[in-house]
Amino acid sequence: MSHPETGDVIITLSGVELHTNHGVTDAEQELGQRMLFDVEMVPDQVSATETDDIEGTVDYGAVTEYLAGAATGVRYRTLERLVTVIADGLLERFPVVEVRVRATKPEPPVPFSMDGASVEIFRHRDA
Repeated sequence: MSHPETGDVIITLSGVELHTNHGVTDAEQELGQRMLFDVEMVPDQVSATETDDIEGTVDYGAVTEYLAGAATGVRYRTLERLVTVIADGLLERFPVVEVRVRATKPEPPVPFSMDGASVEIFRHRDA
């Protein structure tokens, strides 16, 4: 993620933990599970590097509120669809030119031990 016009500013939200109801199995859809989200955004313009004004950047509190609503409002079977909806929504609602969204199930319903199962998507605004 690189965008020279913004001074290469990347805003990152790491490990946003939410209880969601996404998954292929009925149990995942009904009972839900803990999911972790990571978001990286390249703002369109970042005057806050010079002005220290919140209006000159992306309000990550508002981004987190959007993320929580999008991740818990509708149930999806696949993480691929979930991260696509979130990434596209971020591009539509916030002054960003690039986003990367990762959703991780720390305890996926598989018969093997692992640190988690993730899906990540990268999107950018068309010029």
